[in-house]
Amino acid sequence: MVYTVWAAVWVTWNIFIICFYLEVGGLLQDSELLTFSLSRHRSWWRERWLGCLHEEVRAVGLGVPHGQALVSGAGCALEPSYVEALHSSLQILIALLGFVCGCHVVSVFTEEEDSCLRK
Repeated sequence: MVYTVWAAVWVTWNIFIICFYLEVGGLLQDSELLTFSLSRHRSWWRERWLGCLHEEVRAVGLGVPHGQALVSGAGCALEPSYVEALHSSLQILIALLGFVCGCHVVSVFTEEEDSCLRK
């Protein structure tokens, strides 16, 4: 039962991530929404995706934790925001599959409990 609730929360979170990276509904990738102004990093995929040129720029200021740098990805084979959206879409599909399986398991257990009560 807990997993089915978690799967629903996970689907909701990934829908938000898709909207965030595709800048739907007034959300902007350049905002500090996901990093809480603690990091200059924006996207794991932007830093590590195929074909991206990486340029490390040391962040200046007291708000950035030690050893973190802004890494700009340019010339990527596929725009990292689309990769983020595809990644979240895959996560949604897996979570929905888990949600359906979880609902099935809950229904099987509740049927077994009902059959034990009838005997």
